[in-house]
Amino acid sequence: MSGVPDLSAFIHPGDTVLWGQAGAEPLTLTRALVEQRQRLGRPRLFLGIGQSGVLQPEHADAFDFLAYCGSGSNRALAAAGVLDILPCHYSQLPALMRCGALRVDVVMLQVSPPDEQGRHSLGLANEYLLAALDSARVVLAEVNDQVPWTHGERCLRGDEIDLRVGASYAPWAAEATPAGPVEQDIARHVAGLIDDGCTLQTGLGALPDAVLRALVDRRDLGVHSGVIGDGVAALCEAGVVTNARKTIDRGVSVGGLLMGSARLHRFAHRNERLRLRSTDYTHDASVLAAIDRFVAVNSAIEVDLSGQVNAEVANGVYVGAVGGALDFLRGAQRSRGGLPIIALPSTTGARSRIVARLSGPVSTPRSDAALIVTEHGVADLRGLPLSRRVDRLLAIADPRHRDALARDARLVHPRTA
Repeated sequence: MSGVPDLSAFIHPGDTVLWGQAGAEPLTLTRALVEQRQRLGRPRLFLGIGQSGVLQPEHADAFDFLAYCGSGSNRALAAAGVLDILPCHYSQLPALMRCGALRVDVVMLQVSPPDEQGRHSLGLANEYLLAALDSARVVLAEVNDQVPWTHGERCLRGDEIDLRVGASYAPWAAEATPAGPVEQDIARHVAGLIDDGCTLQTGLGALPDAVLRALVDRRDLGVHSGVIGDGVAALCEAGVVTNARKTIDRGVSVGGLLMGSARLHRFAHRNERLRLRSTDYTHDASVLAAIDRFVAVNSAIEVDLSGQVNAEVANGVYVGAVGGALDFLRGAQRSRGGLPIIALPSTTGARSRIVARLSGPVSTPRSDAALIVTEHGVADLRGLPLSRRVDRLLAIADPRHRDALARDARLVHPRTA
């Protein structure tokens, strides 16, 4: 191994460069990328969730930024007007990479030290990195001795890596966001829908963590999720998540990306009951449909009175994503006994998040709306016409906004929709 050499030997002008998101970012390599940017021929960088802050808006002097999301440190890029967005379902990313529509030339990875057989684990993420590996011309790897060795769909041998650099630092760790009274009320409503033996998909943040904490009295829950965080690790260690009743992958929690604290990293290290998989698997419609009682819990920026969901744009800035929400919601709809849930606070400051008209794009169409949950209750929209959806959604809106929303309800009435 060596320090980071001149990356222009590996990155050609106009190349697309991709790396793992959140804690899977290989900081030794991304920092070198920024330092050497003026001699790299303006590569395009494809970004997932950014947390390190290595990339800054001023780096648009030498990079083109493309992302599937506006999360984390990507928000600063979006607010500065230098971030382009690929608005696609998460499940589509691998196919787009393999067919070349989303070209990937260089993959930069953070991997664990090799095991006894000389295999490097991909550490904190498999997900779309596997499709990128299938497509890329060059593989650059940071071997970090503090990255957990995780059981995944694929490992890397030394001869599959074009450049290896050594590193020793704790990967970025997600700080727990305390849940307030509103999040706790929402979590109680969601938890009331989840029975023993269900298999869960959740996102990250205060609300999903609150939902998981509200499930401590359940038994034999399962996990199949794009992202796994500390809340899942806690339920596994408490014996609540056993995966014993899953109809597929019995006994194993399945995810694509680990995003949590050092506790999660310790939990994941050589844990045979945790398996990281590709996006081809975690978000596949047929896989999700085969999981009985699959419960998908996702959030939103706002929901309109017909059940349309905006999960992408707030106040004119791209802060979210199309992401995997619709993949999971549709999977839960096809699952026997499944529940597709969108959970969100009814307000942000003085603004209602139940709205007459969305202020951003339709991330989830009203044809896929199912259960909408706020701190004021559950609106089950399944099988309901537009006229009846209005009443259900008004009932879970903040009481201060219900009269104004009711006056605007004609915007989603069947005769004018």
